Amino acid sequence: MEKEEKREKKGLEGTGLNLPSNRHGNLISASSDDNLKDIFHQIRTSKTPAVINYGASWCRVCGQILPAFCQLSNKFPKFSFVYADIDECPETTQNIRYTPTFHFYRDGERVDEMFGGGEERLHDRLWLHS
Repeated sequence: MEKEEKREKKGLEGTGLNLPSNRHGNLISASSDDNLKDIFHQIRTSKTPAVINYGASWCRVCGQILPAFCQLSNKFPKFSFVYADIDECPETTQNIRYTPTFHFYRDGERVDEMFGGGEERLHDRLWLHS
């Protein structure tokens, strides 16, 4: 009898939350350290404004803000939205001390940081950097 291997869901799918769909293709999820490093490279070279949401599946506040993060990706189609679970990307997120943490990028450079939840705060930061 062969053992069936269960494939774990990662990133946004791994949260188990019912999240709003993304209409603009500007919402991605980092599923590993290598994947997140590739995303950093894309952010630095594309010059497209971006926001990275560093969260964790066990973080209650992260689970509360994540649906709003997904919804905001539809309101700000010129932004790249990235979700990175710190447990799936431990090497590249080792300096993240609080979840959720949001990093905002413009012209390939990190220009702002926000700790904690708050849909209105997140919206205002996105508006400020768009």
